Amino acid sequence: QVQLVESGGGLVQPGGSLRLSCAASGRIFSVNAMGWYRQAPGKQRELVADITSGGNTNYADSVKGRFTISRDSAKNTVYLQMNSLKPEDTAVYYCNAAITYWSGGSLKQNDYWGQGTQVTVSS
Repeated sequence: QVQLVESGGGLVQPGGSLRLSCAASGRIFSVNAMGWYRQAPGKQRELVADITSGGNTNYADSVKGRFTISRDSAKNTVYLQMNSLKPEDTAVYYCNAAITYWSGGSLKQNDYWGQGTQVTVSS
């Protein structure tokens, strides 16, 4: 009933930029916190950045000053602008959102994940 669709990954040289997008769709009542996580080969999934419905943001120390998270609440979409990319940023990036949605005439809440998008930083 609800899905997250990501876009914007790819191959970029060190120092380059990419912008990821993630749009939520379905019988949505409200989208609460949204965030981006990443998982590199052989490593655990880690939080990159998140943003509340009120616009408060939080970043991993490793991306502070380089990445910017933002959202368009009217479009139920979250973005991740990634600048000054480094090889260690290479990972699959996943969108996450806490969503209240309609089901059977009542409101329910759940945590949703996108399918993941590959970001590769290499020369």
